[in-house]
Amino acid sequence: METIAKLFAQSGDDAYFGEPVTQLEHALQCAQLAEKAGADNETVVAAFLHDIGHLLPPELANGYMDGYGTVDHERLGADFLRERGFSEKVAQLIEHHVNAKRYLVFKNPKYFARLSEASLKTLEFQGGPMTREEAADFEINPYFNGILQLRTWDEQAKIPGLSTPDTDYYLSIAEKTRSL
Repeated sequence: METIAKLFAQSGDDAYFGEPVTQLEHALQCAQLAEKAGADNETVVAAFLHDIGHLLPPELANGYMDGYGTVDHERLGADFLRERGFSEKVAQLIEHHVNAKRYLVFKNPKYFARLSEASLKTLEFQGGPMTREEAADFEINPYFNGILQLRTWDEQAKIPGLSTPDTDYYLSIAEKTRSL
């Protein structure tokens, strides 16, 4: 937990790429939305840490998306958390939250029309809309519904100045979910 706390301390005040909140505000808001929806602790933790890959040191990055964050941040973050004893559920929710955007763009043109400018830019780097075959494969993921729900919270968690519980609150929930 100390490493995660340090990542937020070092980069949490950075802007959340093209949005009116910081990385930390976005994470806290996303976790709060999950908690208010009655999600289990693993899902709340995944919501809190879904963008942890953006906060990892540059030497772990596979490149950057023209000022919109780290390429493959979802996979980097999921692998980082697996190595620290987080469950496969937490990792899967995080690893596929970008796929959820790609899926929703494929399935629903109205969703595409609602994406922020930053989400549209990152979609280009993330492979664009899914193909029919990719969507069919994605739909059989055992965490499919949870991944889509996390994506909804991700899109909503961009409100400047919103009051949320603090980092320590969500880190304590995260600590309870780890298997190490």
